[in-house]
Amino acid sequence: MRTLVLIGCVAIAALSSPAMAADATKGKALFEACAKCHPITAEGDDTLVGPTLKGIVGRKAASIEDFRYSSAMRASGITWTEQTLKEYIADPQAKVKGNRMALKSTFEPGEIDDIVAYLKTLN
Repeated sequence: MRTLVLIGCVAIAALSSPAMAADATKGKALFEACAKCHPITAEGDDTLVGPTLKGIVGRKAASIEDFRYSSAMRASGITWTEQTLKEYIADPQAKVKGNRMALKSTFEPGEIDDIVAYLKTLN
């Protein structure tokens, strides 16, 4: 009987625990779709249309001096946190209406978590 109670407690604990942690390695692989537009080097890449994402976590939106941001992004007042990045990646136009990133995400929420975990490694 004790064994059944113990098994039940373990099962309840497993079901009530938070979701598995985000995986930066998976995020790096998923980021390949983003890398077509966004560099990850400090100096950026003038051949790509998006700003560098190196150091994005904790940075104010539209703060890279030499990048041509939309007026919507400049006026957004966003600081890129895990949460704001997740919201933006999920639906850029819903987060900052009128920004230049017109693509709506096809990533699942868990994949977005993984991408943000990867972006955190770029600081």
